[in-house]
Amino acid sequence: MFRRDLLGAAAAASASASLPRFAIAQPAQQRVIKYVPHANPGNIDPFTNTAFIARDHAYLVYDQLYGMNERFEIQPQMVQGHVVENDGLLWRFTLREGLKFHDGSAVRGRDCIASIRRWGRRDAFGQVLMARVADMTEESDRVFIIRLNKTFPKMLEAFSKVTTSCLFIMPERLANVDPFTNITEAVGSGPYRFIANEWNPGSRLAYARNADYVPAPSGTASMTAGPKVAHFDRVEWHIISDPSTASAALQAGEIDWWEQPTADLFPAYLRGANARNIQVDVINGSGLIGIFRPNHMSAPFNNPAVRRAVLTAINQIDFMTAVIGTTGIEGRADLRREGIGFFAPESPSASNVGLDRLRKSVDAARAELQAAGAMGARLVLLNATDLASINAATLVGADLFRRMGFNVELVSADWGTVVARRASRNPLEQGGWSGFFTFWSGVDHWNPASHAAIRGNGENAWPGWPTIPAIEAQRDAWFDAPNDAAARAATAEMQRIAFEEVPYMPTGMYYQPTAYRRNLTGMLKGQPPLFWNIRRT
Repeated sequence: MFRRDLLGAAAAASASASLPRFAIAQPAQQRVIKYVPHANPGNIDPFTNTAFIARDHAYLVYDQLYGMNERFEIQPQMVQGHVVENDGLLWRFTLREGLKFHDGSAVRGRDCIASIRRWGRRDAFGQVLMARVADMTEESDRVFIIRLNKTFPKMLEAFSKVTTSCLFIMPERLANVDPFTNITEAVGSGPYRFIANEWNPGSRLAYARNADYVPAPSGTASMTAGPKVAHFDRVEWHIISDPSTASAALQAGEIDWWEQPTADLFPAYLRGANARNIQVDVINGSGLIGIFRPNHMSAPFNNPAVRRAVLTAINQIDFMTAVIGTTGIEGRADLRREGIGFFAPESPSASNVGLDRLRKSVDAARAELQAAGAMGARLVLLNATDLASINAATLVGADLFRRMGFNVELVSADWGTVVARRASRNPLEQGGWSGFFTFWSGVDHWNPASHAAIRGNGENAWPGWPTIPAIEAQRDAWFDAPNDAAARAATAEMQRIAFEEVPYMPTGMYYQPTAYRRNLTGMLKGQPPLFWNIRRT
């Protein structure tokens, strides 16, 4: 059930794999960077699609009002600055001069207002802000005002966050589209322009450098803050779901950067010519946290006792070994972590409260399942087979569920299809689902504001739709906390409630290395993967 067993045959066959033919980098190709992302972006709307791949695409195309560096410090990006008046109830923002969308139109205050409204309907952080907004008005093309009915000190954190959904600024005409309808046109003001007529879904996406982009005038490039200087004329995303094929292309120099190489292939990059030509590095130091998301609207997971039984059975190290193996890299001897609760372990929200519920006992879990009257219950698990990490976690989970006594049906598809299907609230007999495995960045679980998976706001929650008013009350208490001690008390109580009500099951954490040709320099730390500041030597 572990990754090296699952993919061993594929790795052995890499020498004979049928590669997609890319042009080897010649002088005319030096200004093109070729990248293999972790997934295929089906829906490219960064507000309706919370998948990382939609956000990563959006960072090429759009810009943000504020950026965040790798130390999580907030810096102006699209804005020249802001002032706060009336005891925190009025915020006035002034945009930098010369900002243009890719269609040639100027970025105006009304575009920002419309984008904030649309984002605020979908994002967990944005929903809290919008509940406190009295009105938003444009004072001039470059100045807009937000008036609040209750203070919101975390305004800039909301605008600069890198967790999905991020606040990206788009033209008013697009931002006015219903927030529950997918936008298929990608027009932003970011450093790269999306080349829509070259988009071949499931195969390739392409972006051209935005010649009109005006980088932030000061600071140092760090994560999403500072000047976003594009050194490549063109960025190409090549969708290669087979790890051995992607690895062979990287070794041959046919691609420049593979976002998520599988652990089985790390040793190949540490020997001979590969060691001289390929860099393996962890650029996201906050890690990736695995979860199983149950459907709270459908039996058997509408019963909290059944959800708790799964917690009893989970052994996090089994999941993480399947995902990333036991081979480390330079600087990180072990890429796995266990003992993960409902917040990132390095975050100020982390707590040991309730961790004893992770008992690693299938026998105890079977007894709990029997007592809950769910022995033999049908589970429909969604599995994204084109994402190696999710596929590995799902196979381990399916085996665990069967040993617990569930009747497991595995529905395998690509990630885009899984994302579309998980939006369905139909019962199982009408195409519904019971649960799915996925991963969030540690930054996503840093605090209650950005943590979509822990929300208990029912039909407005992330797919799975838990209704847990007690969690929502503690989330509100965190937003209103007068000091750090009160904030920590609120998050500790949120975790205690979460281990009782189980909005999802944490399955561990790992650090995902990335692999790229050593002739690339300027790779930015943090997340998401970013394409400015990088150049080829």
